[in-house]
Amino acid sequence: MVRESERQTNREEEMGKEGNLPLFETKVAKGRNLFKCYAASVFVGIIFICVYRAIHFPAANGQVLRRWAWIGLFLSELWFSLYWFVSQFSRWNPIYRYTFKDRLSQRYEKVLPGVDIFVCTADPTIEPPIMVINTVLSVMAYNYPSHKLSVYLSDDGGSDLTFYALLEASRFSELWLPFCRKFKIEPRSPAAYFSSTPQLNDCNPPMPQDWFSVKKAYEDMKNRIETTTRLGRISEEIRKEHKGFLEWEYVATRQNHPSIVQILIDGRDGKAVDVEGQPLPTLVYLAREKRPQYHHNFKAGAMNSLIRVSSKISNGSIILNVDCDMYSNNSELVRDALCFFMDEEKGQEIAYVQFPQNYNNLTRNDLYGTDMKVIETVEFPGMDACGGPCYVGSGCFHRRDTLCGMKYGKECERVWKREYDRENRESASVLEESCKVLASCTYEENTQWGKEMGLKYGCAVEDIITGLSIQCRGWKSIYSRPDRSGFLGVVPTTLLQSLVQHKRWSEGQFQIFLSRHSPFVYGHKKIPLNLQFSYSPYSLWASTCLATLYYVTVPPLCLLRGVSLFPEISCLWILPFAYVVVAKYSYSLGEFLCSDGTIQGWWNEQRAWVYRRTTSYLFAFLDTILQLLGFVELSFVITAKVSDEDVSRRYEQEVMEFGSPSPMFTILATLAMLNLFCFVWSVQRVVVDVQDRALESLALQIILCGVLVLINLPLYQGLFFRKDKGAMPTSVTYKSVALALLACAIALY
Repeated sequence: MVRESERQTNREEEMGKEGNLPLFETKVAKGRNLFKCYAASVFVGIIFICVYRAIHFPAANGQVLRRWAWIGLFLSELWFSLYWFVSQFSRWNPIYRYTFKDRLSQRYEKVLPGVDIFVCTADPTIEPPIMVINTVLSVMAYNYPSHKLSVYLSDDGGSDLTFYALLEASRFSELWLPFCRKFKIEPRSPAAYFSSTPQLNDCNPPMPQDWFSVKKAYEDMKNRIETTTRLGRISEEIRKEHKGFLEWEYVATRQNHPSIVQILIDGRDGKAVDVEGQPLPTLVYLAREKRPQYHHNFKAGAMNSLIRVSSKISNGSIILNVDCDMYSNNSELVRDALCFFMDEEKGQEIAYVQFPQNYNNLTRNDLYGTDMKVIETVEFPGMDACGGPCYVGSGCFHRRDTLCGMKYGKECERVWKREYDRENRESASVLEESCKVLASCTYEENTQWGKEMGLKYGCAVEDIITGLSIQCRGWKSIYSRPDRSGFLGVVPTTLLQSLVQHKRWSEGQFQIFLSRHSPFVYGHKKIPLNLQFSYSPYSLWASTCLATLYYVTVPPLCLLRGVSLFPEISCLWILPFAYVVVAKYSYSLGEFLCSDGTIQGWWNEQRAWVYRRTTSYLFAFLDTILQLLGFVELSFVITAKVSDEDVSRRYEQEVMEFGSPSPMFTILATLAMLNLFCFVWSVQRVVVDVQDRALESLALQIILCGVLVLINLPLYQGLFFRKDKGAMPTSVTYKSVALALLACAIALY
């Protein structure tokens, strides 16, 4: 014991020296005893509900309809209980990370690693080039040695419009980067910075003059790019400005063209400097080869091409990938990430650092519930405590070696300390030609790319499955949420876009769950059990559709026949039902408010979950099953990043957008009308026959139906009261009313 005490004292003395202080610290969330009491009490309540269902099971000689409805409801409640149980693992003990960037600078400023930044775009129509280059400029302007930064734009649309925009951005960066550096501005996306109210410093006379000159240069560039984009073609005069435009002479279509690699700024060239003579980051345009006869594997294929091409040009030890609509909002973020990677005690075991995705176009009450505040502030920190967060596709810093398939072992520390900046003596033109082979369609044939190397193929959420495979190779991951958001993007501004986005996410996660890459199969004995469970709530999103659909249709329909499925109001068995519902949603509201949400925002999120579970998750569930049976192929839908002025105005006013017909809208409208008809019918019975004792046993069903009617108020407005272009299409209104009436008629028959 004495020797152990002495060793502890010596260890503390060593850690007290500046050279051994950690680069980050971890703090456990406070007040978790309240959560544990809540979780235990809800679990007991669920047990009582199950007991009630079992001992009050309808007799075989009773009503057949009630018996079958009871069985379905019992199974739905069992599924909800299981889903609730697995969702508690990521809430049990959240942890939060804090970095010490000053220590990083003192210790490693001269040996900071090279960082390669990947920005991915796929379609200049729905991802405007001006938006893309604002993201590019924001990451070029990181507070980091410019000669150690390399930015790559992957254009899967193969568009000369995007290339032209990047060419313009490369020229504008000569003004923008010194302006950011000189005045330490935030954010460093020109569009975001100039759209905010400028805080001109009167004590710094050069600021106003520089501000107006740089803003004018940006506006001129923006006008040129938007004019060219609107025309849809590059003029002959512009084509003469850069040799790269010659590459498009061989482009047949966006799905049929050779590799295009253009180094617009060569960071190794001493002449590549800004207006102050400081070096500029390397800037590269890549459009990988596409041929109709070869599957291009969507974003995963683009990322793998970027990994290979960047290894030839800059070979940065750290890779950051960012979606084209997620501009950098924090110029210190690279240093935040390196505090984790370069920590002497724990850094060698960290594979990637995931930062949250935040948004700059959210309405005050988050109309479509897209921000996922609780996931960001509670669930991901809880997942971090279980072994590390999942990789969510954007805003993530990776070790290059781990993306290329390296397993964790004792040699990893030695590899990390290799010489970071390996000079490449080949000229830019030679590099461009040699890199074209790395981005060709045939390069990956008979290799491990997409399997054991790079991002994995065959799944709509390539990021999740890739992060899981990295963790299964022994690595750990980190979730970091700095005070200033690292990235800001845009969320869908229409209901349909939001539902389609969630359909893709839930479909990909469900595919993983049913495949050999399920966390419980692929991760067995490779990652902690609680981390396997932490993946489950997201993997099971799609499968919640069946239980939810049952709960929002069968109890209301049973109201029409007077079939009771819940305890009477005066019965003690109502207590566990009431407690579980009240406790669950009260705690949910508390979590949401503690995550800087509003009460109306929480209500909008509850509505969004109902809509997703009855549409997005339903279609995701069906498509996944059909894919497993071989009836449909994997597809990838890009979410539009633009909307017209009327749509934007209604979104800002928090008016739900419908507009175009969709099977998803037909389902939502039919369920809304069904619950409205059943609720009106039950209320009419209460008013007309107040002595009906049978209504006492239907009270919970009436309340459930009433809550669903309240949730669907925006739908009723869109169906019957709105006259703008965002109203529900008339065809959907007619179909939904007819289908709801038909269902009610069948129930009454």
